[in-house]
Amino acid sequence: MSSHRHADLGHTVAGSTGMNSVYTSAEGARILAQQYTALLDQWPVPAERIRVPTRQGETFVMAGGPKEATPLILLHGSGANAAMWRDDVALWAQHFRVYAVDLIGEPGLSAPSRPALDSDAHAQWLDDVLEALAVRSAAFVGTSLGGWLALDYAIRRPERVDRLALRCPSGIGRQKMGVLAASVFLLPFGHRGRRTMLNLALGPAPSEATARERAFGEYVLLIHKHFRPRREKLPVFGDSARRIWRRCRLPARTAGPRPELRGGDLHHAVGPSRRRGAGGRAVLGVRTPAGGEVSRQAAAGEGVGHRGGPEGSQTGA
Repeated sequence: MSSHRHADLGHTVAGSTGMNSVYTSAEGARILAQQYTALLDQWPVPAERIRVPTRQGETFVMAGGPKEATPLILLHGSGANAAMWRDDVALWAQHFRVYAVDLIGEPGLSAPSRPALDSDAHAQWLDDVLEALAVRSAAFVGTSLGGWLALDYAIRRPERVDRLALRCPSGIGRQKMGVLAASVFLLPFGHRGRRTMLNLALGPAPSEATARERAFGEYVLLIHKHFRPRREKLPVFGDSARRIWRRCRLPARTAGPRPELRGGDLHHAVGPSRRRGAGGRAVLGVRTPAGGEVSRQAAAGEGVGHRGGPEGSQTGA
């Protein structure tokens, strides 16, 4: 249901297979881009496919929802792309102008650039994205690495972040290395090893999974086959993040199934995932320095911190 605007698959593959490619091969990049484009063709609401110029290279964005509505920026995790939002965007697009951004350096259609995470580079990149979209400030939802980037941006650019909802954000709390250690032994076993690693990170797929959900799981495995994940250790937030936490005003609560969004707020922006650890099981909303209020949610029994998953590990999430 999406319209095409500057979406050039061949250009994306050609720009992602050089010396510092994030893919294992040019053929792997082509396969993933082809599969991803097919998933975007199934986008549940009318949307534009936009490419915006940034200092890190072109950035791909899926834009939908009323153009006059409050802007909502979606930032996915590592080892993922905007397709991860396809089960949420139909609801959110009823109330927001939704921009699902493909992170740079990840298996989407944005540039393969990976600037240092302990610098201002990603904040400058988001500056460029918002400027190109004519967005002065927005609400942000981020998962895993995307949660880290959203929080980093709120700290560095508080005037541009009105509301913030984090799903399993990286860079908060104790870092977990077990899945990474297991991957060293599992990945050499090919498809079976990757599936076992995915189950370790997310938990087994629910028995009632639909054919569509199983097909998406196969796509995630395909990403792990052809994509080189980040290896750098993710910076952990310190006092600057704690100052943002202290701005929370609502008590922790269990996230319900797909709560309804109300107009321009994000009080119940995200519901729990169907798979353990796959985003939505640990959610923290904050009142940002700019004054925007968001609920604080945490699924029962889960701490606020990173959970491994297709978004990546805590070392490179």
